[in-house]
Amino acid sequence: MSLLQRVIASVTAALILAVLSADAAAEVDPNCLGCLCEGATKCNATTQCHVPYAGAYFCGPFHISWAYWADAGKPVMQHDNPEKQGAFENCATDLYCSARIVREYMNKFGKDPKKGDCNGDGKIDCVDYAYMHRLGGFTCKDPSMTNTSFFERFNTCWQVVQAALPKESPQAS
Repeated sequence: MSLLQRVIASVTAALILAVLSADAAAEVDPNCLGCLCEGATKCNATTQCHVPYAGAYFCGPFHISWAYWADAGKPVMQHDNPEKQGAFENCATDLYCSARIVREYMNKFGKDPKKGDCNGDGKIDCVDYAYMHRLGGFTCKDPSMTNTSFFERFNTCWQVVQAALPKESPQAS
């Protein structure tokens, strides 16, 4: 599958996620959500939990850690209990529930201009969400993040999305 096809599939999946699991508190653009997923695992919805290196444990299409899930408020599948063993894994490996985790996480960390503007450009946008997603909401200001494979995949997707969006017409004076 070509990169453009994967990006289109990721964005389509994100739009479906946004419609099916919309949350009033969540402000992550569906296109952004799709590119975060693309950056994490090429939006592979079958990604299970794994230990990529000692001390690390990540799950699902967004590559979510237990600490990330806890910071997001421990969202769970419908009728599940966040204190039940396996609740994290069940949610993080489900495309819809894991998207909710990401939304809640960004809702928590993305509102404070001092913490949320991870790349220092004076605004909080999807690029900042990418930094937060990869580096964490408490430590998202590392510029070397742009050299990671996550960011390369995310940024390629985000550039394609931005190029496909209609341009705003200038206001008549």
